[in-house]
Amino acid sequence: MCGRYAIFESMDDYLKQLALDLVVINGYDHERINRYNVAPSTRVEVIRPAPGGLSIDRVRWGWSPFWAKGKRPDPINARAETVMTGKFFKSLWPGGRALAPANGWFEWVPKPEDPKHKQPYYIQAADGTPLFFAALADVHSGLEPDERSGFVIVTAAADEGLVDIHDRKPLVLTPELAREWIDPDTATERMVEIVQTGCRPSNDFRWFPITTKVGSVRNQGAELIQPI
Repeated sequence: MCGRYAIFESMDDYLKQLALDLVVINGYDHERINRYNVAPSTRVEVIRPAPGGLSIDRVRWGWSPFWAKGKRPDPINARAETVMTGKFFKSLWPGGRALAPANGWFEWVPKPEDPKHKQPYYIQAADGTPLFFAALADVHSGLEPDERSGFVIVTAAADEGLVDIHDRKPLVLTPELAREWIDPDTATERMVEIVQTGCRPSNDFRWFPITTKVGSVRNQGAELIQPI
């Protein structure tokens, strides 16, 4: 986890779910985003603190520090167990806090009858409400995309039934914890607590098999998240 996800409502819907008492200073309109198959290395909306309020930025999913560029593909995820202490994400922690809003994510499970082939699953909130992935972002604003910009999603160990789908899951925060995560006044010690204990439990989610068409990034329609 997490190699693909969906974000298809308007940014207004995600911001309303957060119920933030902050000014959004730039970066969004009222149109539906309609991304049903977000893939690594593509640019997608993240929410992050900025002077005077919040900024919505379209940022490349994947990031490496300057000294690791070109040595391997940019990681798209950061493990909760090491993100706070490892060298790789040192420049993002804790100042690069951000949220990746979403509606669900995808995992692939080997088929029992044919392990060489995998069945994709879509995982969403049990009540269908938006999700907020804890993320870390490095954003360099400008008229053109900056190759230094990028973000990663923090992942945690899966629990209970989700282990059958994958042993990792995104660090999905409740709206209350998501507000804390992007609050510049939240202490680093509190951020550590959120990383360690703040992930929503598996019974907050439902998951079901979907079409294998999601395997191609060229497919983007709502049919990708329909149960089969």
